[in-house]
Amino acid sequence: MHEALFVCLGGLLAALAVGLGAIGAHLLKPHLTPQQLETFHTAVQYQMYHALGLILVGLAGWHRRSRWLDGAGWSMTVGILFFSGLIYAWLATGRRCFIYPVPVGGVAFIVGWLMLAVGVAMGVKIPR
Repeated sequence: MHEALFVCLGGLLAALAVGLGAIGAHLLKPHLTPQQLETFHTAVQYQMYHALGLILVGLAGWHRRSRWLDGAGWSMTVGILFFSGLIYAWLATGRRCFIYPVPVGGVAFIVGWLMLAVGVAMGVKIPR
């Protein structure tokens, strides 16, 4: 149902991850501690992984429509917002309140991958 949206969103979020990675490597180094810089890079990595996951969800949805796949795409999107987005907000503002909901994003990532697996598995025909 949302195949094109997930592919488009995945592409945009992947492009954003590349841009943020470049910003982190070139502009943020003097402003962040080494630990904060490592955390920033983790957020960028997870954003990229799940942007690619969104593209995969969209492509899988073109072969078989499934509520499981829609759920996987929305879960990965929520994961990017809560995990990567809140880490970016924390590093930009220094407000630790942004860190507390970050694990919700991690759980959303796990749920998204599991929903993708179920959605694809339900569409696989096993020969007898």
